[in-house]
Amino acid sequence: MSLLNNSFINIYSIIILMVIYFMSKKWNDRELFGNKLFLLMVKLTMILLVVDSLSRFDGDINFLYVLFNYTGNFLIFLLNPILVSLWILYANFTIYGDKKKTKELIPPLVIVNLINGLMVVLSQFFGWYYYIDSNNIYQRGPLFLFSVAITVILLMISFILIAINRKKIENRLYFPLLYFSIPPFIGIILQTFFYGISFVLSSLVISLLIVYINIQNYSMSTDFLTGLYNRKQIENYLNKKIKASLNHKRNFSGIMLDLNNFKAINDDYGHNIGDEVLETAGRILKESVRSSDIVARIGGDEFFIILNIDNIDVLKEKVDRIKMRIDEFNKTSRKPYRIEFSIGYAVYNSKLKMTTEVFQKHLDILMYKNKKEFRTE
Repeated sequence: MSLLNNSFINIYSIIILMVIYFMSKKWNDRELFGNKLFLLMVKLTMILLVVDSLSRFDGDINFLYVLFNYTGNFLIFLLNPILVSLWILYANFTIYGDKKKTKELIPPLVIVNLINGLMVVLSQFFGWYYYIDSNNIYQRGPLFLFSVAITVILLMISFILIAINRKKIENRLYFPLLYFSIPPFIGIILQTFFYGISFVLSSLVISLLIVYINIQNYSMSTDFLTGLYNRKQIENYLNKKIKASLNHKRNFSGIMLDLNNFKAINDDYGHNIGDEVLETAGRILKESVRSSDIVARIGGDEFFIILNIDNIDVLKEKVDRIKMRIDEFNKTSRKPYRIEFSIGYAVYNSKLKMTTEVFQKHLDILMYKNKKEFRTE
C-alpha cells in the first residue's frame, strides 16, 4: 500500500477516534477509572496511527525519511502490546468493577512489555524483530513472529478472561467485550500474510467504535448512581416480555422492592450515606440473581427485577435468597444503618392478559401490603 493511501486511511481513522474521544469526555459516569482506561486506548491508537504513517517512508535515503522510518517502526513494535495490555485492564475492570483488583494486573503486564521493549531495543542492533536495510527499506527479522505472538497471546488472554466470566457480565456488556478482540486478531493474521498493508490499526478502530457505541447505549439505559437499568429501559424490557408472553405463552416473574426507612437514613446520616445505601442495595440485588435477570432502579428508593421464572414456588425461593443476602449484610456490616426491603412479587400469567401498567400496579399493591406489615411489626 502506498504512503499516500495508507496516510489517507490513517487520517480517516484518527478523525473517527477524535470524535469518539471528545464525545467520551462528556460522559458523566461514576466508573471514572474504566473511562480513563478507554480514553487512554483511544489516545494511544491515535498515536499509533500517526506512527504507522511515519513507518511507511521506505525507499528514500533522505535523512529525514530515514529518521521517520526508524522512529515509526521502533514505536509501532514498542507500543502495540501496551495497547492490548490496556484492553485487558479495561475488560477486567468492567467484569469485576474493582479498581484495586484491576491494578493487581499491572505488574505482570509491565513485565511483558519490558521484555518486548528490550527485544525492540536489541532489534536495532541484531535485527531480531525487523531491520531497516541500506536502502531505507523495512525488512522482517527472524523473530518477527515472536513480536506478533506477544500481542496475540495478550488478546487471547483478554478473550478467555471475558469468556470464563460469562456469568458475572450483563448480557448488554458481554458480547461487545467478547468481540473486541476479534477484529484486531483477524487484522494481525491478514497483516502477517499480506505484507505492506496495514490491517491491525484499522481493525482496532472498529473495535473501539463497537465499545464506544456499547458504552453510549449502556449510559442511556443505566441509572447513574447504582449502575442498574433505569426506569425507561426496564419498562421497554417489560413491554417486550409481556408481548412475548402473550404471543408464545412464556410466563415470567416480576419483583418490586422499596427500601424501608430510607427517608430516615437520609435525614439522620445525610444524602451521601443515602447514596451509599442505594448503591449497596443495588449491588446486593444484582448479586442475588442471575446475569440474565434484569435489575433496575425505577425511583428514588424503588427497585424492579424481571426474572425468567414461571413457577411461584421457585420465585418465592428467589425472594427468600434476596432476604437472606440482605440479612447477611446487616449482620456483618459495621455501617450505622440497616438495609430492609418491602417486597411484592408475582408470576406473570399470560392467560390473564395483564398490560404492563396493570402488572406493575399489581406488584406495587403487593409491595405496599408488605410495607404495612413491616410498619406494624
